[in-house]
Amino acid sequence: MSNIFHTKDLSGSSFLITGGAGFIGSHIAEYLLKHGAKKVRVLDNLVNGFQSNLDILQKYSAFEFIDGDIRSADTCLQACAGMDYVSHQAALGSVPRSIKEPLYFTEVNIGGFANILKASVDNNIKQFVYASSSSVYGDEPTLPKQEDRIGNCLSPYAATKKTNELYAQVFADVYGIKLMGFRYFNIFGPRQDPDGAYAAVIPLFVKHIMKRSEVFINGDGEQTRDFTFIDNAVQVNIKGMLTDNTEALKKVYNVAVGENFSVNYLYNACTNYLNSDFAATYREPRAGDIRDSLADISLAKKLLDYQPGKKFKAGLEETIEYFKQQYG
Repeated sequence: MSNIFHTKDLSGSSFLITGGAGFIGSHIAEYLLKHGAKKVRVLDNLVNGFQSNLDILQKYSAFEFIDGDIRSADTCLQACAGMDYVSHQAALGSVPRSIKEPLYFTEVNIGGFANILKASVDNNIKQFVYASSSSVYGDEPTLPKQEDRIGNCLSPYAATKKTNELYAQVFADVYGIKLMGFRYFNIFGPRQDPDGAYAAVIPLFVKHIMKRSEVFINGDGEQTRDFTFIDNAVQVNIKGMLTDNTEALKKVYNVAVGENFSVNYLYNACTNYLNSDFAATYREPRAGDIRDSLADISLAKKLLDYQPGKKFKAGLEETIEYFKQQYG
């Protein structure tokens, strides 16, 4: 990650990254540590996060780790103490898992979110940014997706993220906390987990193509996604925490590239890059999945100077190279 996404000196500022042992959170934490932040504290319970990600961060003297759960209000208070900025990435992901475990998702994604918001208010956090999701668009069919047009949620996961946006707006109005949210569109890149039951599609494809073990495509594979390389998610979090533009606050932004590709195209790109002829197996579509996804990113460009750097092809090549080292 060579691009610089900030102009301010970070050496006087302390940052809390919740979920910082996870995929997106660890990349945000690493960026801040690399660029000389005074302190970068990670709060994670390692349910979705990995010790290997913490090992990368532990090389920096400004790094601090709290092993804890956002469902504990006291833990959240402790984590926010002495911090200037918060990037809240801790959450349970996965649409199908949320359909199986709706109460668990509610406890973590909504209860935990309210805890970290309240702790941020109580600790006078300067600016708070949080992960929402493109899933909040639900059954709203219009493409590209614009922030002010959302439909009905199609899963408990989507409902938790939509609820987070409501809580954020209320906390901004009632308590005056400066904040903004980010609707991520299919973030991918190195360190994404290919091994869980609900693994993200790109690391899953790469791993199974390399191992020549059965790999599934849900539905006909013609569903499209706005695949977004991890650097772009890091960029928007850094710019969101540090922006002085008051007009940018109390909003939710699409975080994507503004281009979409089908799952079949993605699979073929993976096999071509890996010089493989390994074929995928098609199966029933997944419940709760949206058919097509494409973001309008003009709001983030205008108010946060968000400029997606790595597009799909370059990001995919970097990601495949990473997993080749892991599984080669």
